[in-house]
Amino acid sequence: MTIRLYDTSARQIRDFTPLTAGCVSIYLCGATVQAAPHIGHIRSGLNFDMMRRWFEYRGYEVTFVRNVTDIDDKIIAKSAEQRRPWWSIGYENERAFNDGYAALGCLPPTYEPRATGHVTEMVEMMRGLIERGHAYESEGNVYFDVKSYADYLSLSRQELDNIRQPESTGETGKRDARDFAMWKSVKPGEPSWETPWGRGRPGWHLECSAMAHKYLGEAFDIHGGGLDLIFPHHENEIAQAKAFGDEFAKYWVHNAWVTMSGEKMSKSLGNSVLVSEMVKQWRPIVLRYYLGTPHYRSMIEYSEEALREAESAFARIEGFYQRVIEKAGVVEPAAEVPPAFAEAMDDDLGVPQALAIVHTTVRQGNSALAADDKDAAIARLSEVRAMLGVLGLDPLDPHWAGEADRGEDLHGAVDTLVRLVLEQRESARARKDWATADAIRDQLQQSGLVIEDSPTGPRWTLGPR
Repeated sequence: MTIRLYDTSARQIRDFTPLTAGCVSIYLCGATVQAAPHIGHIRSGLNFDMMRRWFEYRGYEVTFVRNVTDIDDKIIAKSAEQRRPWWSIGYENERAFNDGYAALGCLPPTYEPRATGHVTEMVEMMRGLIERGHAYESEGNVYFDVKSYADYLSLSRQELDNIRQPESTGETGKRDARDFAMWKSVKPGEPSWETPWGRGRPGWHLECSAMAHKYLGEAFDIHGGGLDLIFPHHENEIAQAKAFGDEFAKYWVHNAWVTMSGEKMSKSLGNSVLVSEMVKQWRPIVLRYYLGTPHYRSMIEYSEEALREAESAFARIEGFYQRVIEKAGVVEPAAEVPPAFAEAMDDDLGVPQALAIVHTTVRQGNSALAADDKDAAIARLSEVRAMLGVLGLDPLDPHWAGEADRGEDLHGAVDTLVRLVLEQRESARARKDWATADAIRDQLQQSGLVIEDSPTGPRWTLGPR
């Protein structure tokens, strides 16, 4: 068994070999909490949640760190715009992110450090970089000297001569316009912390280098994040950490975006779809299926039609669950997933290929039901539960029980009404009034319900939206 991952730094899929046998250390760039999360933000957390789950299934002990950037230019701008304390905005949106992660079934990280809680570690790193000649202080700012680090831009494979920064950054005293700020000097009305170079606040890139060092040490296995972070954020993290003396990350894994009309979903473009609104319109387990089942390196073009297709696909799986449980009761998941599923997941987390095995197994189980082969149907459901459990998508997992509870009252009311109509249909069938029976069925289907005649009587489910 060898897990293989696409390493951005190598531009190829590599065999995964952990630094410590049996253990995996992962650092994921998490939320910048200037606003509530859209589904593009949550996709990153969800992709790495599936990675973590697969490593754990394969027997690894996983340390998973996901940071919170709770101070930056955007948060300060929001504070001034809304006339609210910066920490109030940050905390409110941090909770919104965690609510979003939890709603879609993401396991909580091992550690979730905030940038503002690690100024001491940042000062230590800046001091070391200044001593080694990789950073310098100017007018209370501390900058990284990009020319001092020979491997700068090795991750994105750009040329330094082609890199230019805008002239209007407001950062003064740079030796080179391409040098980046690790620490920004205090400005009127902004939060600040004391350092040997005066009061100020962290630059965006420094925090992750410092927090990865604190929680995962000088070297760790996997650094993750969205494609948009490769430059400048991850390039600058690497430069700081390695110039400081750390080996830093062994593998770099990046997830693709959720797009709308071909554009990356973002708050600044006004094309974002907030998670808090989506979970009111769609079941969270369906959202997880929609966002988590494409390959993590593939773009997702958002559309309601695609969501409806995901909902229908997942409904077919749930229908299989329901039919087997009616015959045999709740079936426990298998101890191991099928070999073809494991092979797909080992190959760069091939969730689409793994999901194809799930749907094939569901079809086999439905065929077994049609043939009245109860034992085979039970075996197939056991396998499906094992596979969906690894993906965080098992409908019988206790996490999703609350979702079922929230809809229980509404379902009960609808069930009472539908059964009254179905009784009228059964009466029509009993008197061989097939036209009336078919008309009732058609009307129910036009209302979004699917009617299925079973040995125990008619059964209804919600159809595609």
